[in-house]
Amino acid sequence: MSLMNLASGTSVNPASWPMPMIMLHHGNWNTMFMGQAFLVETQQSGPRGGDKLYSPNAFMISAEHRVGAEGAFEAVLMLSLEPATIADRRYPLLFQTGETAFGTPLVDGQHPHNLIMEAGIHYTRALGDDTTLDIYAAPVGDPALGPVAYPHRASAAELPEAPLSHHLQDSTHIADEVVTVGLSHKFFKLEASGFHGAEPGENRWIIQTGAIDSWSGRLWFFPTKNWAAQVSVGRIAHPEAEAPGDQLRATASLEYSLPLSAGNWTSSLIWGRTHNHASFHNLNSYLAESVLPITRQNLITGRVEMVDKDELFSPEPALESQIDRLYGSTFRIRAYTIGYTRDVHLSRYVETGIGVNFTAYSIPDAIRPYYGSHPAGGNIFVRFRLKSPS
Repeated sequence: MSLMNLASGTSVNPASWPMPMIMLHHGNWNTMFMGQAFLVETQQSGPRGGDKLYSPNAFMISAEHRVGAEGAFEAVLMLSLEPATIADRRYPLLFQTGETAFGTPLVDGQHPHNLIMEAGIHYTRALGDDTTLDIYAAPVGDPALGPVAYPHRASAAELPEAPLSHHLQDSTHIADEVVTVGLSHKFFKLEASGFHGAEPGENRWIIQTGAIDSWSGRLWFFPTKNWAAQVSVGRIAHPEAEAPGDQLRATASLEYSLPLSAGNWTSSLIWGRTHNHASFHNLNSYLAESVLPITRQNLITGRVEMVDKDELFSPEPALESQIDRLYGSTFRIRAYTIGYTRDVHLSRYVETGIGVNFTAYSIPDAIRPYYGSHPAGGNIFVRFRLKSPS
């Protein structure tokens, strides 16, 4: 059961959340199919805003088999077509930073994910009634660092856009050469990972390689099926291609999923802090998000963030230097998102929803000349998600 509840790598949502999937049995093999895709029209305001039609998506297949009386093996493959469905290597997202597009640091845009988001194997073995050993190895995978990554997080299931805090909290969810060892006992799970720290390159179609040069550790706490909490820390070797220095990252998160008659009300509180050893910058991020089913067909979503950003002007060195002298290099951005999704029944095997969300930003006066007095963004989307037939 520990293998069947995994979101990505070894991260998990609360056990009470009914993970959308299709399960099939083939002899002694248990297989799971998960998939989600959005078709999004986004509009971002102000001098640095933009508009675009794009599609974030992810699809996963896993196969599990028992090994002896006390063990189990699972192979996992997670794919995304975003290299094709997000043109020009980005979609507009005000104040988002991290990675590059066409050799330039990405600012006010979110990069696509790789074709292969995860390719890994798990082995678990019961060491006693309440103790389990978990070994995970992946050429591409998710090390034990941070909360459940936003594409797989239950509380973010109706928000197609990435959080602004992504690169301070869960950006390592696609890493190379991941090896993780975990030990669970009753309500606790302790994990340690080694991995290659560089973030994915711009060629999103290939599997990259690199030496294991980074490490992380994570402690989970599961007091009941409704709760999942973690604290983690990791040292990431030179993650940004265009920025020097290693990063030391610390995170903490608390997820809660409450079963209701209309579905599960799921919420997350997340903190992430990154220290850059080259710039000596300390960047903090705080996130709260929730999805509440009003009825089985009507869902309300929300996300509130407070994030420190120090790369907003990095593609323009002269302007960045001028602003740094006058106001400093780091700016705290606040983002407030509210959304609504209406489920429509079209298929026994696919949950289809039509949704909309709106984000307002609160920003320092120093950067208003470059973003406008009241920057905002909005999305209209259609969502498709595989589900078990009812």
